[in-house]
Amino acid sequence: MADEPKTPVPESPPAPAVAKKAAAAKPAATAAAAGNDAKLAGRTTTAAARRPKKAPADDDTSPLMGRRGWMGLAWGAFTAANAGCLAATGRFMFPNVLNEPPQQFTVGFPDDYGIGVDERFKDTQGVWIVRTESDYTHEAPGFYALFSICTHLGCTPNWLSAENKFKCPCHGSGFRPTGINFEGPAPRPLERTRIALAEDGQILVDKGQKFQEELGGWADQDSFLQT
Repeated sequence: MADEPKTPVPESPPAPAVAKKAAAAKPAATAAAAGNDAKLAGRTTTAAARRPKKAPADDDTSPLMGRRGWMGLAWGAFTAANAGCLAATGRFMFPNVLNEPPQQFTVGFPDDYGIGVDERFKDTQGVWIVRTESDYTHEAPGFYALFSICTHLGCTPNWLSAENKFKCPCHGSGFRPTGINFEGPAPRPLERTRIALAEDGQILVDKGQKFQEELGGWADQDSFLQT
């Protein structure tokens, strides 16, 4: 039998040639992918298009108060603070004025008084006017004015004409018509104030000067008006 002709087997290209072809194919694939991305730019896939779109965030919404509400509240607080500062400044410009009774005042003419304690000026001026036939210190007839303030704790005693004494309702201190303390916790006599005759002949009382018996003040001529 005659030998059949043999089909020639192609020789494999050398390894360096294969590597060159693979390297040449990569830029082509990359370019194709880039082309596809360019075609899909600005588009969405079918699955993405079916998803519900989220509403854009609203800066003016809040679970408690909107942005406009917060702005209004802030401006209101700012205005109130400024108004308070202005009010305080205005109040500083007008200080308190105490309507205290005058320290010097007249209480009438000597002939308007009889012997004993007169209470007409106790509530308004805080003094008793006393006319005596013989003063405790000066041993002469005339007038003196006693402060209606207990020397214990500052309460206002009452004049008890039936008992001929001043009696403090707070702690029971007792004072004679002269002002001398004789019962209770009061540590010293009542205080006298300056008394004199005014130019018009009325009795003038000056509470700006006080005289204490234990300090020898009752011997002062201004503590007694001799008549």
